[in-house]
Amino acid sequence: MAEKKAAAAAETPSYEAAREELVEVVRALEAGGTTLEESLALWERGEKLATICQDWLDGARQRLDEAIGEDV
Repeated sequence: MAEKKAAAAAETPSYEAAREELVEVVRALEAGGTTLEESLALWERGEKLATICQDWLDGARQRLDEAIGEDV
């Protein structure tokens, strides 16, 4: 179980990389010209990337809150 978590963490892109890829996914979807199957795959990847970005932001917020709490 710990090995799976470590492997997942190693595969998780940085916030910047996930956001950049998400922008590309959105551009591809907006441009059209893909099959339904390709569009669905892009959408699913975009959802995963959006979750990764949100997780990074949530973690950053938690760290800030903890740092602010320590200073008080």
